Amino acid sequence: MIKQASTAIKLSGTTLFGPHANAMKFITCGSVDDGKSTLIGRLLVDTKAVLQDHLAGVQRQGQTDLALLTDGLSAEREQGITIDVAYRYFNTEARKFIIGDAPGHEQYTRNMVTAASSADAAVVLVDATKLNWKDTPLNLLPQTRRHSLLLKLLRVPSVVFAINKLDAVENAQVAYQNIQAALSQFAKEAGISVTAWVPISALKGWNVVDRKDHWCAYSGPSLLQILETLPSTPADADLAMSFPVQWVEKFHDSHVTHQGRRVFWGRVATGSLHAGQSVSIFPSGQMAKVAQVLSSTRQDKTNVSGQSAGLVLDREVDVSRGDWIVSSDSGLVGLSQIDATVAWMDDEPLVAGRLYWALHGHRWVKAKVQSIVHRLNINTLAEEEANELPANALGHVTLTFQEPLIALPFAKSRVLGALILVDTANHKTSGAVMVNEVRPLELL
Repeated sequence: MIKQASTAIKLSGTTLFGPHANAMKFITCGSVDDGKSTLIGRLLVDTKAVLQDHLAGVQRQGQTDLALLTDGLSAEREQGITIDVAYRYFNTEARKFIIGDAPGHEQYTRNMVTAASSADAAVVLVDATKLNWKDTPLNLLPQTRRHSLLLKLLRVPSVVFAINKLDAVENAQVAYQNIQAALSQFAKEAGISVTAWVPISALKGWNVVDRKDHWCAYSGPSLLQILETLPSTPADADLAMSFPVQWVEKFHDSHVTHQGRRVFWGRVATGSLHAGQSVSIFPSGQMAKVAQVLSSTRQDKTNVSGQSAGLVLDREVDVSRGDWIVSSDSGLVGLSQIDATVAWMDDEPLVAGRLYWALHGHRWVKAKVQSIVHRLNINTLAEEEANELPANALGHVTLTFQEPLIALPFAKSRVLGALILVDTANHKTSGAVMVNEVRPLELL
């Protein structure tokens, strides 16, 4: 019996909303004390998403502490830092937003990965007061670099750099230009596609919701105006249908399901699910057809993509939680080995030869670290030889599986290309894995 990992990480596709909704899920990230929680508090206050009694509860010495609107844990309030990911919600006339406030401390990088793995966009905050902005070229903070690299690895579609606290430097325009130049050079070297740059003061609200004209010689939109125009992440609808089974339910009412057969519940990972579709079951290889597709409210659906659904097969087939149902022409194969990029999160270093549980979709298998190919130096972006990966390191590894998995490179699918490694002894989530290359074992 496998216990659930103590630190849950959801490396999956983004949540999709109703056909008329356009909700945007974004995170704030960057180094510690760069103003992430204050920025979110400013967004909530200036968009009138906070009630007066809530505002009254975050007063310190007669001043409103915007960061307290997201830092809800007692340890966060005591230390003045963000530890866990805090989610907040607000609406504008243009769209709905879900914000994830990711912690900046290096030891909580795993929580940032959790939030970024399903985000449509990310706002990377950079504190101008921490940098020697008069020097060119200037050095960026390590956590700014690490978070930016993780956003690239996790395929977050839109990345916005917000240069914060420019109200607190003597020459905001020069500081903004020099910091932007350093970030631009880093992004170019790392291959990070930057959607936008914006100078802000989260504390004073400049260029957050409302524009501050001609400040820093910047004439572009405010941060909120940028966010309102960013696209939500579409489902991988152009790929073959794949469906990880999360729950098996038996209905006896034939009016609810086709001949009272079992319903297999989950979220469509890739492609489109519809009645009449020919499918195969992994790992058993059995074949069937989809007789019925149900919505989360148990209503008949004709076509589902990227959303939760239930499906009924045209005959009784042995399917359990952790199995995958895929279209019969998917071409997906069973994998015995993968080359992957790993974001290591465990305090105990990753070493070759170690055995872990791997969770892919809802399927658990044993995974062995065959080799550590290299470690990424976040300062130079060089690939260095390494015998181990310490906590918060990024590296390239080869994994072998005791039982086959089906997967695609992460560059093709954020769901099929992602898994987590869990310590077999203490059940802690140890690493987030993004598949680079696959090595087939057998065809389905």
